[in-house]
Amino acid sequence: MKNVYPGSEWSFRSPEETGLFREPLENLSKLVKGQGSIVRHGYMVYTWGEQCSSTDVASASKPILSLLLMHAVQEGLIGSPDDRVSLFEPLLNGLNNGKDGGITWRHLASQTSGYGLAEAPGEAFSYNDYAMALYYDTLTQKVFRQHGTELIKKYFAVPLGFQDAFTYEAFGPLDRPGRLAVSVRDFARIGLLCLRHCRWQDRQLLDPDLFRMAVKSLVPADTPMSSRMEADMLPGQRSLGGGKWIHDIGPGYYSFNWWVNGTDMFNRILWPQAPSDAYCALGHAGKRILLIIPSADMVVCWNNGVIEDLDECPSNPGCLMNRAVGYVMASIKLH
Repeated sequence: MKNVYPGSEWSFRSPEETGLFREPLENLSKLVKGQGSIVRHGYMVYTWGEQCSSTDVASASKPILSLLLMHAVQEGLIGSPDDRVSLFEPLLNGLNNGKDGGITWRHLASQTSGYGLAEAPGEAFSYNDYAMALYYDTLTQKVFRQHGTELIKKYFAVPLGFQDAFTYEAFGPLDRPGRLAVSVRDFARIGLLCLRHCRWQDRQLLDPDLFRMAVKSLVPADTPMSSRMEADMLPGQRSLGGGKWIHDIGPGYYSFNWWVNGTDMFNRILWPQAPSDAYCALGHAGKRILLIIPSADMVVCWNNGVIEDLDECPSNPGCLMNRAVGYVMASIKLH
C-alpha cells in the first residue's frame, strides 16, 4: 500500500475509518487539554484545540536540532557526530584544563557532554540547557552559518509544506533564540516525516541510516547521573531556558535528544503501556509532545497540555503521561 502524505492541507479521515476507536481519543484530549493532532496512516484523524496557533514547543524542539545535525553530516559540513565540537568552537580547548575540548556532537545530543560540570565528556548524564545552547549556537552560527529559522524553513517547512507560521525565536530574537514555535498540525508533519524514515512523497530528505542513528543510539542504561559539581563555561554562555540538571532520568531512554521507550539500569520501562518502538520529542516534562509509534503507524502531537510528570513515568502506569499513552493504545482496534 502506498504511503499517504498531506498536501497543502491535511486529508481527514474519521478514527473509525483508520481502525481506531473514538472514545479513547476523546478521553485523551480531555486529560491533556491544550491543543493536539493525531495522525494515522498519513491522515489527520482527530484534533482538539486551536490547530493553527504557532507556540513554543520548548524541549520538544531538541530532536529537531539533532536532525539538523544529521543534515550537516549528510552534506559534509561535519564528518561525523563523533567529531569534536572544538573544530568549530576552539575556545573549548582551553576550558577546564582542556577537558571540554573532547566534547563531540554526540555528547551534546546525548546530554553527556559534561559542559559546565566536573565530569569529562561521556562520563555522566545531565539534562543540560546550557550545553544545548552551545549546541544550537555552534551548529547554526558556525557550521551552517545560517539563522535557525532559515534552517527550519529549508529542511522542514518548505519540503513538508507547513501551513502555519514557524520560528526558532519563539519569544523574539533577544529571548532564548533556539526555542521553536510551530503549530501542532505542522509539528505532526515532522512526526510523519520521522515515521516514514525521512522520506516525503518521492524524496528521501535525510539518509535513513542517519535517521536510524538518531533514534537508535541510546545512552547506555548504566551511565551514571552527574554529581552536579560545576565547572567553568565559555564567557557569556547562555541557556536555552533551564539549568544544568533538569531531569532525574535519562540513561536507557535518551537518544540524540529523542526520548525512547527503553529500560533504565533498574529494568524499568519508560512507558509501560506503549510498544518498545515508541519514541517522542518532549518539552516541559510532558506539556508538549510529538509521539511517534511506528508499529501503530501513528503520530500524536499536543502542546500547552497539563502533563508534567516525565520523571515519574518509569514502570508507573498511573502517571499522567502513561495514562495519556494508555488512551492512545486503547484507541487501536485489534484485528
